[in-house]
Amino acid sequence: MEIHIRAARIEDIETILEVVNDAILNTTAIYDYDVRTLNNQIDWFTEKQEQDFPIVVAVDENDSVLGFGTYGSFRLKIGYKFTVEHSVYVKEGFSGKGIGRQILSELIEIAKKQKLHTIIGLIDTDNAGSIAFHEKLGFEKAGVLQEAGYKFERWLDVQLMQLILK
Repeated sequence: MEIHIRAARIEDIETILEVVNDAILNTTAIYDYDVRTLNNQIDWFTEKQEQDFPIVVAVDENDSVLGFGTYGSFRLKIGYKFTVEHSVYVKEGFSGKGIGRQILSELIEIAKKQKLHTIIGLIDTDNAGSIAFHEKLGFEKAGVLQEAGYKFERWLDVQLMQLILK
């Protein structure tokens, strides 16, 4: 299977929505409780475009979306304007095939072109695979926020990961 990364288009939103909602319902990769609607996801897409934040998708040879990634403001204070927080999600059944690596690598390149300084990832500390994945791409552990999240009737610790762009 050949994978390509491209900018997301509005017609990709329904698949992106499926991927996000699966993560909401079944994982601690995202700390939302309620599934999103199509209108929520369209608003999200529009906001990202207006703020010049990328959304990229990984697609197969049939242009079917297998995953996506994006980044946005880390904090809203002006002093954080060169720091972004990223998200990468891969469709159920396609993990471990290098798709996430391609998505995140593309986001890193876009961030460099936008002259950003650092990318932050917040990862559930129980997600050893995601932590190792980030380390392979040069992210470093920058601390743990204990019991910072709550989902599935339990407190969750968050591993802060950081990549300083060079």
